[in-house]
Amino acid sequence: MEGKYKPGDRIPSEKELSDTYQISRITSKKALGKLVEVGLVHRKQGKGTYVSQVSGEKKHPLASSLKKPLIGLIVTSFDDSYSSKLISSIEYASEDQCLVILKQSFGLPDKEEKYIKELLEFGVDGMLIFPARTEHFSSEILRMVVDQFPFVLIDRLFKGVGATAVSTDNVQAAKMGVEYLFSLGHEHIGVLSPRTIETTTIEDRFNGVVQAYAERNSRVNHELWCTEIKSTLPHPEATAEQDIDIIKQYLMKNPEISALFAFEYQIAILVHRAAEQLGLQVPDDLSILCFDEPEKSVCDWTFTHLRQAANEIGKTAVTRLLEMINGESTIKKVSFPATLVEGNSTKVRKNSLDKV
Repeated sequence: MEGKYKPGDRIPSEKELSDTYQISRITSKKALGKLVEVGLVHRKQGKGTYVSQVSGEKKHPLASSLKKPLIGLIVTSFDDSYSSKLISSIEYASEDQCLVILKQSFGLPDKEEKYIKELLEFGVDGMLIFPARTEHFSSEILRMVVDQFPFVLIDRLFKGVGATAVSTDNVQAAKMGVEYLFSLGHEHIGVLSPRTIETTTIEDRFNGVVQAYAERNSRVNHELWCTEIKSTLPHPEATAEQDIDIIKQYLMKNPEISALFAFEYQIAILVHRAAEQLGLQVPDDLSILCFDEPEKSVCDWTFTHLRQAANEIGKTAVTRLLEMINGESTIKKVSFPATLVEGNSTKVRKNSLDKV
């Protein structure tokens, strides 16, 4: 207003303002956001923030929309039923509250880091991130933690890093699944997971399995665990046929297995196909339990599965992020229990009936 910056001049960035006045990036970001709202400045993607014409005729094309917070959403995949429900719930929860830019990382850390940089440069107010990995998080995520930039992790946690997260209680879910198979008389239970276990989601599910055995005073047989499934990864490293062959070899090597716990729905599909090719009947010869059966099945036959609370997780993630954008700085970790839904893929083990 005093004319220090003329129309067309570039004004300091969020970081420059933050460093100059010793304030948080959140404060400088909100200040620039307010100037955009009233039309005094406009943003140019990847270039910075510039003073608008006095008449306001050259407002940023998104200036009117940016009265609502603009958030970035990075997911690993759109393909599986859980991710689809999660994205849908986030979109529904954000309606009339904020605008969403959606990106898919395919589980690749480099692509995830690239999208985080792009979204920050574009000027989003906050981010929802479904991390590609949690063992080795990107430098961009660490920078957001240091800068106190608003972001919420979905489904996964970072060890040793203070970050708000919303997820399923995967330990509880897996423990409940194994206990259910125990109740049907299954003693030799196989576990199948994706090849990568560099996420707290998979790690917690294994911990849940171990807890279920420990509370039963039974020994876990790690040889009955198969962690070589590669075709279901967001960025597949094998074909479905190759994984089916691996599962067939695994079942032939461990004929004592009467039930399988698949950590993903797509893995359960592969197990079912492998069992058919081996002449095994599901559930007569082999029971199968998995996570996240699609709700809209095209047939009456369904897997017994653990249903994650995708709607509640998406809604809570949006609510928490908006609170952070509005100045709430408390780190919160929220987890939701899963629900066991019985289907056609499990039954009481034959030999256990004889014992009764």
